[in-house]
Amino acid sequence: MRRTRKTKIVATLGPACLEPKQMEALLEAGVDVFRINMSHTNHELLARLYGQVRALEQTLGRPVGILADLQGPKIRLGTLPGGQVSLHEGQRLKLQCIASSDDPDILPIPHPEVFSSLKQKHCLLIDDGKLRLRTFAAKADSAEAFVEIGGVLKDRKGINLPDTLMPISAMTDKDRSDLSAALALGVDWVALSFVQRPEDVAELRKLVQGRAAIMSKIEKPKALERLDEIIELSDGLMVARGDLGVELPLETVPGIQKRIIRACRMAGKPVVVATQMLESMIQFAAPTRAEVSDVAQAVFEGADAVMLSAETASGQHPLEAVSMMNKIAYEVEGDPLYRQILDAQSNAPEETTPDAIMAAVAQVTHTIHAKAIVCWTKSGSTGLRAARERPEAPILALTPLEQTARRLCLAWGLYCVMTEDAHDLDDVVGRAAQIAYEEGFAGSGERIVITAGIPLGTPGATNLLRVAFAGSR
Repeated sequence: MRRTRKTKIVATLGPACLEPKQMEALLEAGVDVFRINMSHTNHELLARLYGQVRALEQTLGRPVGILADLQGPKIRLGTLPGGQVSLHEGQRLKLQCIASSDDPDILPIPHPEVFSSLKQKHCLLIDDGKLRLRTFAAKADSAEAFVEIGGVLKDRKGINLPDTLMPISAMTDKDRSDLSAALALGVDWVALSFVQRPEDVAELRKLVQGRAAIMSKIEKPKALERLDEIIELSDGLMVARGDLGVELPLETVPGIQKRIIRACRMAGKPVVVATQMLESMIQFAAPTRAEVSDVAQAVFEGADAVMLSAETASGQHPLEAVSMMNKIAYEVEGDPLYRQILDAQSNAPEETTPDAIMAAVAQVTHTIHAKAIVCWTKSGSTGLRAARERPEAPILALTPLEQTARRLCLAWGLYCVMTEDAHDLDDVVGRAAQIAYEEGFAGSGERIVITAGIPLGTPGATNLLRVAFAGSR
């Protein structure tokens, strides 16, 4: 299970891979973190999957991250006459806060919070953007709109409101219940859907109380207006391109993806690129060339992780999808342009001792052609600082805490190893040299660069850089 691939792979669990043997095959093929989509998972299944992943950790001898993805609020249409209506361009409609309608010119939207925020000229996208309406009048419990893009509209289809800041929490009662169950088990990451503002992340952080890392899903245009504040309050971000591509012009999404990746890299926080990465592999055993280019682009940009959704959860070829993602990442990381792009986008270190040390670690590693960087990290902050530099050499993150090792499975370039805390400076150097050798990252006598914090065990106190030679003690 030793990997030199720096970009991590997140795979979603679902009907296609619920058995331990299937999950083990996915891990061996390249998965670093399993995502559990709470939109389709009850608490009993959640507990079962959690137990299976933890058992596989013991079998394979390496930490595996678990990400619980909360569903978030869903704005849906009510019931239509006969189950569906046909809308044509230019048609005028009345939108009402009711559960059902018998009039084809009245659309029921049973969400009072929509009408409290809807304004004139706001856009409504229905059924993943297949139909588009534009309001020309709005009241407290109704609105009038005309059809910009028509078609057949069916009952209970989802509604997106890209122009509207909804006065609702990003968490529903279901999300709170799911969160409680996930935290009780010990999941490593919790993903928050429907983030519109930093206050949404702050609300979740109060509930989590440090028991898991928080990943904010950027899927709403309003979140982009306060992106830096959301990054500051989050432990990581997910570029949820599905909803972004519904609520924003499709042609803007690649640029937004780059912007989010670079902002997260600057902040030193993991960023995952998600949605439709190898979509055709839900049905077919090979991806399209465009999909391969899409995954490669995310890797070239330096994203911490790339994610598979339906490809592994419900697709016909989950193992082939992970293997393909793994091959693409390895190929890109071996391309000479990859290092040039990462170096061109590197950020100046902040004016702190830990940042200065990690910048020096990357430089020393490059200058002396060290085989590996070994960082001792208890809270995970030293590991994340090392990953932020995007160094050439692999990074071994040594930690005594299972929770830290599992969370860092999502971070670029980090290979996490569980080991007891160092006892003194000699142990810091000696055990780092031994583990680098035993894990196969450096041969006997080859140079490694070691970083840690003195006094030992002090979170965030990275202040040590040592060059040593790998080998058994």
